[in-house]
Amino acid sequence: MRIIKIFDTTLRDGEQSPGCSMNVDEKISMAKQLVKLGVDVIEAGFPIASPGDFAAVKRIANEVQGTIIAGLARAKEEDIRRAWEAVKDAPKHRIHTFHSTSDIHLKYQFRVSREEALKRSVAMVRLARSLAEDIEFSPMDATRTELPYLIEVVQAVIEAGASTVNIPDTVGYTTPTEFGAMIRAIKETIGNTAVIAVHCHNDLGLAVANSLAAIRSGAGQVECTINGIGERAGNCSMEEVVMNLATRKDFYKATTNINTKEIIRTSRLLTRITGMHVQPNKAIVGANAFAHESGIHQDGLLKEKMTYEIMRPEDIGLKQTELILGKHSGRHAFKSRLQELGYDLAPEEIESAFVKFKHLADQKKEIFDEDIETLVTEEFSRIPVVFRLMDLKVASGMGVVPKSTVKMKIRGRSVQKTAKGDGPVDATYKAIAGMTRTKSNLLKFEVKGITGGTDALGEVVVTLEENGKNARGQGADTDIIVAAAKAYINALNKIASRKK
Repeated sequence: MRIIKIFDTTLRDGEQSPGCSMNVDEKISMAKQLVKLGVDVIEAGFPIASPGDFAAVKRIANEVQGTIIAGLARAKEEDIRRAWEAVKDAPKHRIHTFHSTSDIHLKYQFRVSREEALKRSVAMVRLARSLAEDIEFSPMDATRTELPYLIEVVQAVIEAGASTVNIPDTVGYTTPTEFGAMIRAIKETIGNTAVIAVHCHNDLGLAVANSLAAIRSGAGQVECTINGIGERAGNCSMEEVVMNLATRKDFYKATTNINTKEIIRTSRLLTRITGMHVQPNKAIVGANAFAHESGIHQDGLLKEKMTYEIMRPEDIGLKQTELILGKHSGRHAFKSRLQELGYDLAPEEIESAFVKFKHLADQKKEIFDEDIETLVTEEFSRIPVVFRLMDLKVASGMGVVPKSTVKMKIRGRSVQKTAKGDGPVDATYKAIAGMTRTKSNLLKFEVKGITGGTDALGEVVVTLEENGKNARGQGADTDIIVAAAKAYINALNKIASRKK
């Protein structure tokens, strides 16, 4: 049985998805969870992109152990040296460099000849190999590159020192049959001189299918992201590839080192960090992936689960039995549920979360897992709290000018302000903006119910912009106006943290 390496690029390619930017602490949390998940390589970022990206990759290299930490670099000397500085302290590290090979890219973007692209690729792989032993090279836009030239580049960079050659479908252009044939031709040429990796984008909805076809043709590494996040239509979804191999070992004759019981926990952590929710019908990790409403399906499941479930919920970390929590539940039951959901909180954090839980339980008949996850999200935040909401009273209705009185603690000092607006949220935001003296602009406002029922916990997500940089804030409460205030203040705290 072949072992397929999982190269996770959630922290690099995934973060490039609009709205998915993460701060350093969030990247550290995500990287540590990826180690628990069992990924073989973490592409921690693009060190040359910004000082923040460099700092994040360097901290991950220093603080996260148990896997290979990779840094991305263009085929440029300054990029490669910067990547090396970022990853060199990791016990196991990799430099991943790339250069386009398709005529479209070479002519219109790079404006160089095939010969020059080949020469530069070889030179930069040699430079990287002089710094580190583990080198990966990607011929960008490989699937729109003429095969003879692509194979020439692949052979040349292997001779220069690349131990992994990644064949990216950069624009999601190829098909499973076509991609499988391409990988097979490369494998027949290079044999076992290097690992063939694939990196597929999902523009035509074929990223997972193309990656699986590549595995059948000899690929030994798949580059993918949690929940399939990434630029444009996203990347190959890690959980879908992994569970395909786990469920159909008989067909693929391959498996991975992934601890599948950590899949749901990892998916939900990414959702909490980025605010990018998974569609309900998403394979493996969607809310409906193991839900059955059809009477025929329910009848079959009650008689034998295999009739309509090809995977067990437990295999990806879902629990079949639920511990119903409410206002009569004690600390032990609450702590037990936190542990089942994957939270490892300090005693004082558990106590703080339990107080919030009791407050919520007084307002709701039944507490769902999603409520608990939202409740304790604040316990994971490492953002300094400059602004804190203390009290909020709103007056609105037909024939009434909406008015909001907000009490806050700002740098330890209590402040209160009343403001009018077009609606209760607008009035609340004007009061907060006046007290905090923010110069930010509200770019986006999203609201949704986390669970069902009229007593559902409402979640608000806002995106603020200040000095050209965005900050995403989240807040949840059974009162949607309070949730909106919390989200706005959360974003303001992030902006204040950056300034500090």
